[in-house]
Amino acid sequence: MGLKELRDKVAIVGVGNTAYGELYRTRDPLRTSYGLGLEAFKKALDDSGLSKNDIDGVVVSRIPSYTKMCMMLGIQNPRLTDILPGEGRMSGVAIQLAVMAICTGMAKTVACIYGNDGRSAGATYGAEPESFDSYASPYGMTSPGASFALMWQRYMHECNMNEEVLGNVAMTLRHHASMNPDAVMQKPLTMEEYLKSRYIVSPLRLFDYCLINDGGVCLIVTSAERARDCRNPPVYISATAQIGQHTRYHHTQTYNYDMMKIMADQVYPMAGVGPKDIDCVQIYDNFLTNVPWSLEGFEFCPKGEAGRWIQDGRIGIGGELPVNTSGGHCSESYMQGWALHVEAVRQLRGQCGARQVQGCELVQYIAPGPICTTHIFRR
Repeated sequence: MGLKELRDKVAIVGVGNTAYGELYRTRDPLRTSYGLGLEAFKKALDDSGLSKNDIDGVVVSRIPSYTKMCMMLGIQNPRLTDILPGEGRMSGVAIQLAVMAICTGMAKTVACIYGNDGRSAGATYGAEPESFDSYASPYGMTSPGASFALMWQRYMHECNMNEEVLGNVAMTLRHHASMNPDAVMQKPLTMEEYLKSRYIVSPLRLFDYCLINDGGVCLIVTSAERARDCRNPPVYISATAQIGQHTRYHHTQTYNYDMMKIMADQVYPMAGVGPKDIDCVQIYDNFLTNVPWSLEGFEFCPKGEAGRWIQDGRIGIGGELPVNTSGGHCSESYMQGWALHVEAVRQLRGQCGARQVQGCELVQYIAPGPICTTHIFRR
């Protein structure tokens, strides 16, 4: 089966998530990734109208044991079982595994489940002993933020950008989060507040960094034929692509444009669309720098021009290309790409209330990183 033949053969029929803001306000040493994943699974199952007996494939991420998770779910003999590491790039990979399993007949209906107790467990996402590199660490490169800051400093110099560029992104995405009852950060953000916030690693400030919080997400994926009988309108996976970047990707001087070009050349022909057809984009923003770089890398705007291109509300609700309509990783929650997939589905179903993108028919997910992934979802 060629790539184009995969178009719209598989659909997401159920989504579920915990309320991230409620969990953020308290830390609970008894809170586990299993319990969070289970809550999200129950909500996704109800959303789909299926029963747990319909699930014959399980993919888990950031959950230590697939055996324990399946026992808690009451799924005893799935035809497909897989476990992925906790890194955020795995949310896109999980969807791709489900697509391949369903298209090859290895499973009929796959539950992709994520649980994150990072806030309660005291995760820091940097400077842990296992993150140290014998070559880079002596120079202060002990976290992803240090590398992204260095790349952004170079980009600002090359493209004549100022710090208000990311400030505009932060303000826009916070506005989106203010319309999301599940979001952690709902208070509006002003440019003055942004510029007064402290540097974490200059030139990146507090609001340029993703949140550390608890939460669970589940997506249920099945064939297009089976999807027609589910409770909510199916969201079809029209295209998906992946490319690995297994060198020092944090130190790249191309801002991952080369990786995104390879994916763009696959995903748009597969879906039969182009960047101008996309109604809404969900970008993996562990750091807000990924927003302008992704817009440029997938040719929504010319390289070096994103800072000027996003002005005048272009990436806000009601703008030309709304981005991260739930608030993204820096305002909604850092569910490592998983919540962005949920938002894509809800936008295409027309279920997002005040933050709904009118006439939304095509949504693209973009995640640059060591494993770069992208999908195009269709209503």
